[in-house]
Amino acid sequence: MKKTLVFGVSLKPIRYSNIAVNRLVNAGQPVVAYGVRKGVIAGVDIDTELIQYDDLDTITLYLSPKRQEEYYDHFIGLKPKRIIFNPGTENPELYQFLKENNIDFEVACTLVLLSTNQY
Repeated sequence: MKKTLVFGVSLKPIRYSNIAVNRLVNAGQPVVAYGVRKGVIAGVDIDTELIQYDDLDTITLYLSPKRQEEYYDHFIGLKPKRIIFNPGTENPELYQFLKENNIDFEVACTLVLLSTNQY
């Protein structure tokens, strides 16, 4: 099991971040979520304050590169094994910080990875 932080989650059911939470839960993966609005998706509470998650395997990003910058230190401090940059979140500047901190990353779509059993 890969504990995943869905970062930049939306309460809107049509948003890919919301769909990702649902699919991760359905796949039996432990999920935590961070977004700007409190709520619950598939039984997962959305955190609106930055907290330290234990045993985090993956952060899957749903936040534009411009909005990611303020979270760089937080991402690195969480010490995930990997960060997935979903379409539209690609960020070469952050890639460099991750390399310097020995955190793997991939430019991929979480939904595709799940549907092809590559997650």
